[in-house]
Amino acid sequence: MEYKDYYSILGVDRNASEHEIKRAYRRLARQFHPDVNPGNKQAEERFKEINEAYEVLGDPVKREKYDCLGASWQQWQRMGGDPGRFDWTQWFSTAPGGAYVQWNGDISDLFGHSGAGLFSEFFRAIFGGMGNTRQSYNTGRAYAGRGQDAETTVELTLEEAFHGTTRTLQSNGRRIRVKIPPGAREGAKVRIAGMGYPGPGGGARGDLYLHIRIKPHPFFRREQDELYCDVKVDLYTAVLGGQVRLVTLDGEVMLKIPPGTSSGTTLRLRGKGMPDPHDPARRGDLMATVLVQVPDRLTARERALFEELARLRERKSW
Repeated sequence: MEYKDYYSILGVDRNASEHEIKRAYRRLARQFHPDVNPGNKQAEERFKEINEAYEVLGDPVKREKYDCLGASWQQWQRMGGDPGRFDWTQWFSTAPGGAYVQWNGDISDLFGHSGAGLFSEFFRAIFGGMGNTRQSYNTGRAYAGRGQDAETTVELTLEEAFHGTTRTLQSNGRRIRVKIPPGAREGAKVRIAGMGYPGPGGGARGDLYLHIRIKPHPFFRREQDELYCDVKVDLYTAVLGGQVRLVTLDGEVMLKIPPGTSSGTTLRLRGKGMPDPHDPARRGDLMATVLVQVPDRLTARERALFEELARLRERKSW
């Protein structure tokens, strides 16, 4: 099996940063893209090499394994070892596929990300799960391994997360409609089986993972399944008690304000928070913090009444 020097393929130093590697990949991918070089088989093969090199060097986990292999390979050569007798088996992948491939509108989509079946024997042996024995490699049979997983980010409004929603996505040239259940949380993952990349040798496709991101809401704050909000209450209702109208994510409710409620008091509305994503019938609570609004413009009559009230309070304190 031939050793692949991915650093040379991308024309970068072995200590190159992630940014330098990505920049080199973009430049070369544009230069050798099949659409730019129609019918040019050499450019097509070069394009495959470039994608394969970036698949390894652009992934910190694969790059670390590749660097360790490279150091071992170079040491073998320095010791005068025959390249044809290097023990590759210690580096063979023991499990098919399984690595994540970022799928979020990156440059790899623009240039047509090479599928795992287009990778070299070197890549499939070291990273694609061709087996863990020399015999399995020497048979020359195509390995039907599981395809790589894909992942993308989906943004939801808080209302969509509350009620549940659907999204139509493009994955590997296919349109799929994905149902996101009520109560989806920030950072949660939704798995769609069999919608990832095709496997080498005709193997099963990987899965597609949706990473949920919740947009900030102008009124509600969320912590797990609890919702928090501020409610403005006029001074008279705060003093005398009463009700204020509160619009929640599933309709209006009347929030009861006990007499003598101070500003900063938090009132709990049970079962008015977010659904539990594992059991949508269960709901968190809504925590409403009262903000008492003091009138800033008083009529002469109102001022007189407040002054009379102040005098009454002073007499009471005697």
